[in-house]
Amino acid sequence: QVQLVESGGGSVQAGGSLRLSCAVSGYAYSKSVMAWFRQAPGKEREGVSAIDSDGKIAYADSVQGRFTISQDNAKNSLYLQMNSLKLEDTAMYYCAAGPYGGSWRSWTKYGYWGQGTQVTVSS
Repeated sequence: QVQLVESGGGSVQAGGSLRLSCAVSGYAYSKSVMAWFRQAPGKEREGVSAIDSDGKIAYADSVQGRFTISQDNAKNSLYLQMNSLKLEDTAMYYCAAGPYGGSWRSWTKYGYWGQGTQVTVSS
């Protein structure tokens, strides 16, 4: 049974930092993509960043240079370091796992999702 469990969300002032973690169990595909998505109230779910099993990384333009995705295969964990947070980063953040192929930004390619962790940035 595949499980993804996010943690690390919270409330922070603009300019602050948070580190999200996603503990992954039961998912062991050699060719896969792990990603972070976010969804704010009234908005569509959007891709934030992704990393594939070859280590190739992609970011949304809105977070490029501020967020860093990483993974620790020994700990079966995915991370998202978020620096210089902005009000518009406020959202529920989800980690997702899926196979190679297609656009990493397309949430429909991911078959496994965590329950989400809330990030709230205030002024």
